Amino acid sequence: MKNIFSVLICLIVLSSCQEPQKIAFIDNSKVVNEFQKKVNFEKRFQTKVDAFNKKADSLDKAIQMEAQLFQSKANNMARKQAESEYQALLQKKQMLDYQLKAEEQSLQSEGQKKIDTLIKEVKEFVKDYGKTNGYTYILGANDAGSVMYGTEANDITQTIIDALNAKSKEE
Repeated sequence: MKNIFSVLICLIVLSSCQEPQKIAFIDNSKVVNEFQKKVNFEKRFQTKVDAFNKKADSLDKAIQMEAQLFQSKANNMARKQAESEYQALLQKKQMLDYQLKAEEQSLQSEGQKKIDTLIKEVKEFVKDYGKTNGYTYILGANDAGSVMYGTEANDITQTIIDALNAKSKEE
């Protein structure tokens, strides 16, 4: 009986000596969306997208004008000549579509790579922030429900956003 009592006291003492765990959570999408580097990148990238769209519209209008010119002249042409010019115009349109598709894919790839890099930077920052500030866990809240509930006292989203943006201004 004395042994059981001693073991029980040892267990109580050991469990009371454990450090309390420091746990917080952040709203992942809010942190990423309010990261100033991402906001700035999206503004610059939108300028590129707008320029691409303007170029694509301009080239499309030019090919439409050629098609209209061809239609107006086609009735006065020999059949073989009309077919030949039509095929040349069709080939030109296909090449233009191919070129624009390649440019669009390149633009999308560039944008995705940069966003992935920024997300990685946020993750690394949160990890370092957690280590520096003694957190055992910093959980990520998102629409999928990884954090279903957390008290506002444990929500460090704005703190992370402020610290992340302050750090990026220093760079």
